Amino acid sequence: MQLNKEIINKIQSLISSPKKIAIITHVNPDGDALGSSLALWGMLKRDGHDVTVITPNEFPSFLAWMPDSKDIVVYNQKHDKADDIIKKADIIFCLDFNDIKRMEKIAETYLKSSAVKFLVDHHISPSLFTDFTISDTNTSSTSELVYDLIIALNKKHLLNKEIAECLYVGIVTDTGSFSYACNYSKTYLIISELFKLGIDGENIHRLVYDTFSENRMRLLGYCLSEKLKVFKEYNTAYISLTNEDLIKFKYNTGDSEGIVNYALSVEGISMAALFIERGDHIKVSLRSKGDVQVNEIARKYYDGGGHYNAAGGYSYVSMEETLSEFEKIISDK
Repeated sequence: MQLNKEIINKIQSLISSPKKIAIITHVNPDGDALGSSLALWGMLKRDGHDVTVITPNEFPSFLAWMPDSKDIVVYNQKHDKADDIIKKADIIFCLDFNDIKRMEKIAETYLKSSAVKFLVDHHISPSLFTDFTISDTNTSSTSELVYDLIIALNKKHLLNKEIAECLYVGIVTDTGSFSYACNYSKTYLIISELFKLGIDGENIHRLVYDTFSENRMRLLGYCLSEKLKVFKEYNTAYISLTNEDLIKFKYNTGDSEGIVNYALSVEGISMAALFIERGDHIKVSLRSKGDVQVNEIARKYYDGGGHYNAAGGYSYVSMEETLSEFEKIISDK
């Protein structure tokens, strides 16, 4: 399922003439989902194709500066337009997710599409919902895979500063600023190539990490001072946020990004969780260090999945029940 000659030849054949192409991300798109999608969008656009990036819902405001993000079609805002684009597409690329469920409402239209469908992803155990799959779990990010794809397609000449910025955002956010999932020299060689295209790494870091709203900063403080629970005997910590908490701090999409990592930063903690109440369900984010395999926990208990040290899913009982069950899970480990 890795990048191979058959898939490259297929894509090269398909894009040898102008095509209508849709690029779909997962729900709650993060830096890698947007970075990889906008980078692929930029390359295909420069290659003469009619391309649109579609996200199931809104993306974080701290990523709104990214090149061409204004052209993204957000499904829950313009679903008729998005459906029409998907229906007319010759090719669909699904980026940075491994299960059709992560498209949410887009899935119904997607399944009816006669387009040739490709998955480009780095999460484990991808399900079969595309015609072709490009998957490599040893890759830092989907953005790195998109870079590999562009090179394999002999389209390196189409790379520019804007595409490089998008790829850099994807890699830097999915590795926690190169603090995990990046122990391969190839990742840094790619980063070197991106810098040759003129990106400003320091400025990108500021745009992504140093543009917190006052409400987001106060929410973080509240999480650490009031909502952090530490179980040293189980090397675990978690933070939980109810609907009331989110309303109190005027929560916007992306405001909880990275909060779970603060729980993981506590000395002696090897697993951390963040529970966020979202209407009729609880969104669960899990992070770990070393050999603690949180994707198995996500799959077994939260109808989810992800990476060895970073995973997530959903709980469909109350917050009180969810937290009680989680405490039982960690005590039984």
